[in-house]
Amino acid sequence: MLEDLINFLLTLAKDWGYLGIIFLMFIESSFFPFPSEIVMIPAGYLAQQNELNFFICLFCGIFGALLGALFNYYLCYFLGRNIVLKICRYFGINEEKFNKFEFFFNKHGEISTFTGRLIPGLRQYISLPAGLARMNLSKFILYTSLGAGIWCLILLILGYVLGQNENLLKEYLHLVVISCIIFVCFVILIYILIRKKNQ
Repeated sequence: MLEDLINFLLTLAKDWGYLGIIFLMFIESSFFPFPSEIVMIPAGYLAQQNELNFFICLFCGIFGALLGALFNYYLCYFLGRNIVLKICRYFGINEEKFNKFEFFFNKHGEISTFTGRLIPGLRQYISLPAGLARMNLSKFILYTSLGAGIWCLILLILGYVLGQNENLLKEYLHLVVISCIIFVCFVILIYILIRKKNQ
């Protein structure tokens, strides 16, 4: 059933073009477990084929991701933890997982809305604790857009350079994820050191 739904969404994105990218990235950035890889990598390939514009694809990817993140943010902002937890259960997010998102946000501060966008399994949901904490909206938009921008750019480049070579895509995507996690650790370390220095 999930595979049929994904195929339907991909066909929809192809028919809708740039609006399809925005729509699918909105879904990916909210509750639905929909991987951004199957949106932005094909978009990069289509850009290489001159069927889409690379930079418009990037903008659409960031914009869609931001809309999905804002959806999660305001859901928590207005409804609160208990109601959101009940909704999350329908999307495979139990209280234990939710606590992990919250712990990551509380431990690493507002910068986690940037770094969290680069970590698989966390990027879709890091906006939930930000909404609960009522994080400054301007900062939330800035950090979310930066994190989503880096991730979308990486996926677009992979699609543009490697095209439809599935084996190479899997290999390089694995290396990219590892590199992103190392980068996140480095950013968080710098952030913590700056905060301690300013205290």
